[in-house]
Amino acid sequence: MEVVEEYMQRLYQSGLYPDKFVCHGKQGNLVDVEDPDSGKRYKLLTFCTNDVLGLVQSEAVKQAAIDAIVKYGTSNSSCSVLSGRIDLHRQLEQEISAFKHLPHTHLFLNAWMAMQALIDGFCHLAINIPGFHHTRETLIMTDVLNHGCILSAVVNAGNRSGKMFSHSPNVRVKAYRHCDVNDFARKLRRYAKEGDRIMVVSDAVFSMDADIAPLPEMLDVLENYPGSVIVMDEAHASGAIGATGGGIYEHFGITTQQVLDRGMIPLIMTTFSKFAASAGAAISSNSPSMVDLLDVSPTSIGTISLPPPITAAALESIRQVRQNPLLVSTLQANSRYLRSRLIEHNFEVIGETNVIPLILPPEYNPKHFARHMMEKYGVWVSAIWFIAKPRLRITANALHTKEEMDLLVEALVKTREDLYKPATVATA
Repeated sequence: MEVVEEYMQRLYQSGLYPDKFVCHGKQGNLVDVEDPDSGKRYKLLTFCTNDVLGLVQSEAVKQAAIDAIVKYGTSNSSCSVLSGRIDLHRQLEQEISAFKHLPHTHLFLNAWMAMQALIDGFCHLAINIPGFHHTRETLIMTDVLNHGCILSAVVNAGNRSGKMFSHSPNVRVKAYRHCDVNDFARKLRRYAKEGDRIMVVSDAVFSMDADIAPLPEMLDVLENYPGSVIVMDEAHASGAIGATGGGIYEHFGITTQQVLDRGMIPLIMTTFSKFAASAGAAISSNSPSMVDLLDVSPTSIGTISLPPPITAAALESIRQVRQNPLLVSTLQANSRYLRSRLIEHNFEVIGETNVIPLILPPEYNPKHFARHMMEKYGVWVSAIWFIAKPRLRITANALHTKEEMDLLVEALVKTREDLYKPATVATA
């Protein structure tokens, strides 16, 4: 523990360790927050929640979770292959499959487990079968700015459970420059070998830069590699892009069937912690075999299935999104409005979605900036300063009013003036 203790002391002293807060309640976008170090309480207008459609506080969603507890209890207490599934699991899988236009879906407790199970299962399969030998190598292509759940899964792709079960053909992982289709094509030409199983994994919407993967161009490149699998992580795309919130395929006017018809295999990861007012994740595929493989992967067998209230909340949320596209259009309108207001006031914003990264000049400290906004103006945004280029990460949601967004912009402008006034030039 000595190394841990020394490291953490240095981390505290560096100013890189994030502030911690405790939430005591929420109403709309107003949250009651406590600073546990000082005990001070703040009533804050939040722009850092991922509840992008405002469904966390939906009465119908809350009631669905309560009803599930009454009927099934708080947990399933085992995995589905050992103790069966509840009907809510089947209903949620069917709802996601309809939403994503891929007929077979498997649920997981979170995105990290879903991506690990997918990569592990695809590369190494699962339990050992006498007389079956898997010898084809896998080439995985990954965007350099993919989410941590993808990076963790692909980094471990060559040494996971498959080796324990003797399914251990070589796995090669190659990164391509962020959203750079030319580099993507160049790396494929360089590294793909005859007989390779090719898998491409990418965020659909990148969580820190808020840009969208160039899916049409990626498909044009992949069409030269028949049978390739393309995985889209739609954590920040579901409910946020596309006319009805369907995600990246709807955004670009592409159907999953068109991808299949061109000889490629689309897989989609859907997560429930942003648009679906819950927690958990799912992998959807056109192939029942892929989903059945995930069912017997060590990642699935080694943990419990999605608890009933979490499942019910996600299910009701997705039904509401599909029945009420106005939620999505409101979110998108709010995103456009807030982005335009920030640009009006000479803030540098990047990306194109409801996640709004505001890039700060190098002399600005994001942590100090965000803390000043909180303490003086009662507005809460996320400060990012240790895992990406320094920025404030602002998230618009469907509940924000124009008045609330104007308050945010005003707080940003005033904080900039308070902390970083231009130096005056002395005159003789």
